[in-house]
Amino acid sequence: MEKNILIITGGSSGLGLEIVKQAMNRGLYVCNLGRNEQKMKELDSIFQENYKGFLGDIADEEFVIKSIQEIAKIGNIAYLINNAEKACFKEPSQYTKADIELSLKGLKGMILCSTQTLKIKKETDLKIINIMSSAALKGNKQEALYCAAKWGERGYTESLKAAYKGSSVKIIGVYPGGMNTEFWENNRDYVSEEKSKAFMPPKEVATVILDNIMNYHNVKVADIIIERN
Repeated sequence: MEKNILIITGGSSGLGLEIVKQAMNRGLYVCNLGRNEQKMKELDSIFQENYKGFLGDIADEEFVIKSIQEIAKIGNIAYLINNAEKACFKEPSQYTKADIELSLKGLKGMILCSTQTLKIKKETDLKIINIMSSAALKGNKQEALYCAAKWGERGYTESLKAAYKGSSVKIIGVYPGGMNTEFWENNRDYVSEEKSKAFMPPKEVATVILDNIMNYHNVKVADIIIERN
């Protein structure tokens, strides 16, 4: 029987890792595209079956093309979850070119992975899930660059919806609020460790996402907004 595959970007930690674990428990074969060499090697040693890691940068078109082509040989690509992101939080006057390039990696990867997967799947029978942020729904102080990237991802997501309306390609936008993950470790001057402890557990958010995307064929979920109490 052909394997049903879920591709995820940034699945080596945080929400992405929770999705990897839960998707495997639900019977899916998971292909994880990530750039942290140490963490990816650790996952290779932990997950012996129904998992394959691809080490590289999703903003690198050559890496994405080769990875998706290899994944297509394993089985049927049923889901693509664009989850990887990078961010920095500063006053609007403090951003540099390096900050801009870092923050836009997620958007670039989302477009590259979606484009190549759509080509491989011949634009049929595919669910693309773009995990963004509540920052894609409103502007926030000290988040100008992060919001710019997320609003770009939202615009891309909405355009894909319009392009594939009525087809067997389904596009789902996910907008979670703050989660207690490693995402904040490099931004402790903006969100303290104590503050992040009050954010949502990634395990619960992963469950909400998978419950909603793995639904019956005659039910369509268009957007998932996940807020903390």
